[in-house]
Amino acid sequence: MAKLLGKSLSWIRLRVQIIWALLSNAYIVGFLNGKIYQGNLKSVCVPGLNCYACPGALGSCPIGSLQAVFNSSSHTVSTYVAGTVISFGAIFGRFNCGWLCPFGLLQDLLYAIPLPKKVKKIRVVSGERILRTLRYVILVLLVIILPMMITDTFGQGSPWFCKWVCPSGTLSGLLLLLGNPTLRGALGWLFAWKNVILITIVLLSLLIWRPFCRYICPLGAIYGLFNPVALYRFKIDTGACTKCTICQKTCKMDIPVYNTPNSPDCVRCGACIQACPHHAILHGKEVFTNRDVVENA
Repeated sequence: MAKLLGKSLSWIRLRVQIIWALLSNAYIVGFLNGKIYQGNLKSVCVPGLNCYACPGALGSCPIGSLQAVFNSSSHTVSTYVAGTVISFGAIFGRFNCGWLCPFGLLQDLLYAIPLPKKVKKIRVVSGERILRTLRYVILVLLVIILPMMITDTFGQGSPWFCKWVCPSGTLSGLLLLLGNPTLRGALGWLFAWKNVILITIVLLSLLIWRPFCRYICPLGAIYGLFNPVALYRFKIDTGACTKCTICQKTCKMDIPVYNTPNSPDCVRCGACIQACPHHAILHGKEVFTNRDVVENA
């Protein structure tokens, strides 16, 4: 039964990821003529990392939208943009990362390519722990502080994360170039640098599950903060849990789910739920219908 549930859940998640990626990048004309969609839907933030520059993108990336607000001369916080990101986080937490992020889907597909050896975590002393804090540094420094503090003569800042790091934006740029040859002449060393980052993430994704989500993504950093309080969260049935650690062994993020079911690193893929032999990991409405179960952070 657990194996059937596991197979069903993993297939459901994959289908949801694919359908959402297609729906949020459904501007087929953009791929054909190399032009970005600029209609009314472009002002709507999507839940996952989905670059504005993708020729098929119908909506806007939350991180790109936040930077656009922070790097404006007024440095005001848009109620709509901030409210949208907070709402996504407050309702789903990092469920958005696991189920509704096109770049997360790409990493999942790359990791599914069979190799003789897969790496669960960086085993250098404290290396994994330090790397997992990097996404918070990127969020604070590249998404918030630098766009606000370093401006041009007109008081405008720069979207530092999108410009210098985002591999999703680089991939979108490559897709845009396929349909717009005139843009190729404007390429420079910065685009080459971002391609190095993209290639590194692609290669790492073959060995490590979701390295970008794990170490770099500032949107995941935001959503992760909501995991313990989001409407969709996990809870451990302490009466059923034996701390057998099967959930941690199954988790590709190596999270001790029995102890911290709402870890900021958890993208809610559901692998731990399907693996638990005692059905001790409650989620969704089960969290609210089992009031007597202890909820861990």
